[in-house]
Amino acid sequence: MKRIETGIDGVDKITGGFPEGRSVLITGNAGSGKTIFGLQFAKKSCEQGFKTVYITTEEDSTDLYTQAEAFGWDLHKLNEEGILNFVELASIRARVTEAEMSIDIEAMKGNFSKFLNDIPEDTETVVIDNIGSYTAKLTPYEFRDRFDLLIYELKQRNITTLVILDSATSKEFNEIALFSVYGAFKLMKRENPYTGRRERVMDIVKMRSTKTPTQFITYEIDSNGIKIVSSVDSDEE
Repeated sequence: MKRIETGIDGVDKITGGFPEGRSVLITGNAGSGKTIFGLQFAKKSCEQGFKTVYITTEEDSTDLYTQAEAFGWDLHKLNEEGILNFVELASIRARVTEAEMSIDIEAMKGNFSKFLNDIPEDTETVVIDNIGSYTAKLTPYEFRDRFDLLIYELKQRNITTLVILDSATSKEFNEIALFSVYGAFKLMKRENPYTGRRERVMDIVKMRSTKTPTQFITYEIDSNGIKIVSSVDSDEE
């Protein structure tokens, strides 16, 4: 199966990259780097020649451009070249009146097809950041039904997708979402039991048809983005 590089060298070394035309789930606490992971993947996808769409449900593109600039990533150029497109769903909600908003939000709850409708036909890679904004008041059964359909439709269109799920939503729906996606990463901040210092670690929860490590992988967020700093062996299917 063809793989797409993530832009995170250590991750690519371990997994070979994300399988083309499949979906990967990213979960994690606030400040763990979920959006940075998404932006880094989107940038690398563009550099590999894949037409990429970044769907943001909470931030606008200005905020994302600012985050990217902190790492020296010129997303404006990629956008101007037509290879990267931002879809700002948060700004759409913010522009409606309070009365209209109540109607709009009710209509959008669980309406994952909204994501599909906003993706141009020639899109090859997508980042959805994050899907939690569309899960309010969904039952587990409703979430699985809608999420399964979203992942299925993306696969049918052969779109490689990174789906970000916030920590609050993942507590409720993470186990359900894991069944649908091809791969899953969990980003965490924890105290190192040996040094007593706070550190960031990621768990490659699953990646079908791929040998992955059982141990946590230590990473840092430096001036170049996410960087793997621990040495690991891929030892498990």
